[in-house]
Amino acid sequence: MTHKAAFTAVKTVKAYERVVEQIETAISKRELRPGDRLPSERELMLTFEVSRSTIREALRVLESTGLVRSRPGDPRGPEVLQASPTILTKTVNRLVRLETIALSELVEFRIMLEGTACTLAAQRRTEVQLNEICSAIDAMQAEVANGPVAFSRADVAFHVSVWAASQNLLLQICGEATRGALIDMVTDELDRSPDSQARMELSLAHDREILAAISSGDGATAGRLARSFVIEYYGNIISPESRAALGNVTHEAPV
Repeated sequence: MTHKAAFTAVKTVKAYERVVEQIETAISKRELRPGDRLPSERELMLTFEVSRSTIREALRVLESTGLVRSRPGDPRGPEVLQASPTILTKTVNRLVRLETIALSELVEFRIMLEGTACTLAAQRRTEVQLNEICSAIDAMQAEVANGPVAFSRADVAFHVSVWAASQNLLLQICGEATRGALIDMVTDELDRSPDSQARMELSLAHDREILAAISSGDGATAGRLARSFVIEYYGNIISPESRAALGNVTHEAPV
């Protein structure tokens, strides 16, 4: 009897992909840590027994994924980098701009992230972290007079300080990744808006309410406020139908 095995096509693997694979494995196993240096291009050529062009292609791929930073001619060799949400941020941006995911879906995800982060921040924040959130609010107030772009940067710092207080690194990474895809749109909207001053003041008032809930340790209120404020803040950049559909997400969710 002939068995029908589930064979698949054999993929030809290029030499540079093998180099990338080995270096990625060394980083994932912590054999290479942030700040460590890879050998020079010449040493890598000898180690992997490949051409200079192969090594350079491998380094280009590793740089594009944010794993290493390579400077031509640097005798110290490419540097292994600290993990960063930069690549994830670029991917989210690309997915939205290519309409692979809808803007309303991104806003929905942001609602969930903000609500959870604020709830956890109220439950877990230290006094030092609370002071950092307060300082971020003060910075936002100072930037109102400098316009939407400066204010948006200060607002980002506020949210970053809240995410840090949640003490959940994955929340921080996802928050940073979604921020980039949304902040440009909101800044543009504020720039075009004749009442940008009023909108900045409203955003500041909302963040002060969240701060009060975090300060008092009221996680449920902090999360509820965050969810409702996100849909209010981003509502103008999505369709009325999408905004109505997102209304249910703003209700309190368990953490």
